Amino acid sequence: MPNNTNTFFYQAAPAQQANDFFAAKLACETDCSDVYADIKENSKENNKNFILLDVRSAEAFDKSHAITAVSMPHSEINSESFAKYDKDTLFVVYCWGPGCNGASRAGFKISALGFAVKEMIGGIHYWEDFERYPVNRRVTEVQK
Repeated sequence: MPNNTNTFFYQAAPAQQANDFFAAKLACETDCSDVYADIKENSKENNKNFILLDVRSAEAFDKSHAITAVSMPHSEINSESFAKYDKDTLFVVYCWGPGCNGASRAGFKISALGFAVKEMIGGIHYWEDFERYPVNRRVTEVQK
């Protein structure tokens, strides 16, 4: 293979190493499309197989959040706030978007508490602005 281009400057990982990397990555993340498809499917079955957790501030959540999402700012994640959940609960966390590490912080804390967790890549930015999936919004007096 050529090695005089930007793409080939670093040698590609062997197939098994790449497979292990992508398996680990997919075990820790999901995307807006998959989450929305599951929300639609679960609404038909009345069966919720994960909790979608918006880990931004309560104020940001009030302005706009993904449908079915629950607000829990990452700063409030601790053993007390998670005591009400069964240990087999899967959490899907999101924050603003790719430029925010709030979901990573939340994922770190939630997994340390012994729960399964995935990060919804793209956050509310991709959910709302790119995919145009449904959101719940606060309506202010100015908007009425």
